[in-house]
Amino acid sequence: MRRHEFQPGRLLAGLVLTAAGVLYLLDAAGETDVPWFLVVPFGVGGLVLSALVGMVTYAVRRDQRDRIIESKDQ
Repeated sequence: MRRHEFQPGRLLAGLVLTAAGVLYLLDAAGETDVPWFLVVPFGVGGLVLSALVGMVTYAVRRDQRDRIIESKDQ
C-alpha cells in the first residue's frame, strides 16, 4: 500500500462525527438523554474546527514546498 500524507483535519472530523454517533447510540440505548440541540452544534462545530485545521495544514505544507523550490533555484 502506498504511503499517504497525514491529514489532521480529516482525523479530527472523523473523531468528532464518531463521538456524535456514539452519543446518539447511547441515547438510543437509553443510557443517557442527549438533546438533539446539543449534538448538532457539537457536530457542526467539529466540522468547522476540522476545516480550519485542514486550511492551516495546507498553508504550512504549501509554505514548506515553496521554500524547498526556492532553495533548489539558488
